[in-house]
Amino acid sequence: MSSTKYIFISGGVISGLGKGVTSASLGVLLKSRSYTVTAIKCESYLNIDSGTINPIEHGDPFLCNDGLEADMDLGTYERFLDIPVGKKNFLTMGMVYKNVIERERSMGYGGKTVDAIPTIPNEIIDNIKKAGAGFDICLVELGGTAGEYQNVFNYEAARIMKLNNPNDVVHVHITYVPVPEHLGEPKTKPTQLSLRFLNMAGIQPDFLVLRSNQPIDSLRKDKVAVQCNMSKERLIMNADLKSIYELPIKFEEQEFDKKVLKTIGLKVQPLKFDKWKSLVSTVTKLRKNRVQIAIAGKYIATGDYQLPDAYNSLTHALKHASWATQIGVDFKFINTENIEKEGAKKYLKDVDGIIVPIGWGSRGVEGKIAAIEYARKNKIPYLGLCFGMQLACVEFARNIVKYKDANSEEVDINSEHHIIHSIPFDPKYQVIKGEGTSMRLGAFDCIIKKGTLAYDIYTKYKIGKKLKDGSLLVSERHRHRYEFNNAFRKDLEKYGMTFSGTSPDDFFVEVIELPKKQHPFFLATQAHPEYKSSPLNPHPFFLEFVKASEKFKRLR
Repeated sequence: MSSTKYIFISGGVISGLGKGVTSASLGVLLKSRSYTVTAIKCESYLNIDSGTINPIEHGDPFLCNDGLEADMDLGTYERFLDIPVGKKNFLTMGMVYKNVIERERSMGYGGKTVDAIPTIPNEIIDNIKKAGAGFDICLVELGGTAGEYQNVFNYEAARIMKLNNPNDVVHVHITYVPVPEHLGEPKTKPTQLSLRFLNMAGIQPDFLVLRSNQPIDSLRKDKVAVQCNMSKERLIMNADLKSIYELPIKFEEQEFDKKVLKTIGLKVQPLKFDKWKSLVSTVTKLRKNRVQIAIAGKYIATGDYQLPDAYNSLTHALKHASWATQIGVDFKFINTENIEKEGAKKYLKDVDGIIVPIGWGSRGVEGKIAAIEYARKNKIPYLGLCFGMQLACVEFARNIVKYKDANSEEVDINSEHHIIHSIPFDPKYQVIKGEGTSMRLGAFDCIIKKGTLAYDIYTKYKIGKKLKDGSLLVSERHRHRYEFNNAFRKDLEKYGMTFSGTSPDDFFVEVIELPKKQHPFFLATQAHPEYKSSPLNPHPFFLEFVKASEKFKRLR
């Protein structure tokens, strides 16, 4: 093994305990002690990436610069650690099996019998080492929970790495200590059972992180320590907080990073943590001046429960803008199928800004178009993201240009006016996701036209490169299948739509807007600026959208 140290983070009892936030928070502290830190997420599902998973099931896939559609924990790594992540930082069991089978078909195993063990764990270990190469410390997050049969190979990889290099590997296990309301006391049995599952996999963790809705007292910690064969000093508390960005501070107070560094034999270097503490002070500050932002989408709920994780990166980007502008942001998640049934006014009459985000397929589309029309007619600040840009063009074509059947080819194949359509596959622009499916994925350049709202926003925050003709070159991440149909560009321009951003060859429409004389803030992009926003560097589109929403509220 190289000089890289590895910290495995696993979880037990239930999913959603915050393994990604725990990993990233510990990483923040280790990075603040002048170590180079990276991370990798190991998932147990058979999907090759997260892009084909319904966000209602698994949350908002995080789009990386290199085009990877990953678990949203990779977004947490980027936002906390301020490092670019991509294909090296994500591994699914589908990827592992695919690699092993392709190697076997190519005689890569020299005619040997390819047994699941050790072949599969060794493939996982190889990928973990590739992720950690060149870094002092690599955080390895294991998806799912201890005891799940589909996780066996990930835990076996962790066991083997610890066995072969005990001084270079630390295992942190996160478990749940509930405090049932009808009992009024913490219950440690779920933690005990979780540790039993972990021990059955041949792993005794070095640290236990106790997740709970409130702090755990010394008496219960004593019980956990005895039952789990763990020193009490290695129990780390992680009670509910107002903001996830407070967690590194709570870990530092318990000297979690110091204990980990000593365990893996690294020097405890001085902590340079003031910038993060300043951020947390800003994050937790009470904001009386607030705006209500409507997120009009289709991945809003399952059954009777709302699922904000389906728009995880979007809500984070709005929070980043809130902290930077000192304007509080309250979310109003609106299922656009409800708009279709009951009208836009019922759901949007009290909001200060409207966002139509990413989406796929025809369900809820007419509700999204109605939300866009309501924003345009009532001069409510509007920000369209990906599908939100496409449908803004459709709405404009229908109601301003008067192409009444205007639509996207994705929604209505029989429409005469496909404002949004598919294009022939070109490897310059797209990747093949599956049979008959091509997409634009990852970072692409865009030329922003001078004198537009988009140009003013980018230049205000010193983003982009000025070109000789006065335009601006920027780069944004993309994740979509259909494109604006250039056959209708002149028609929409004639009636006032501004195409403020295009690809360098002018083939793709990337940003559209309405002139200020028509609307105070109507901006939409084919890209996904939400995936590039971070707490210390909020994306300017969200900063200016929040400011415009606050101004709209004041004037109203």
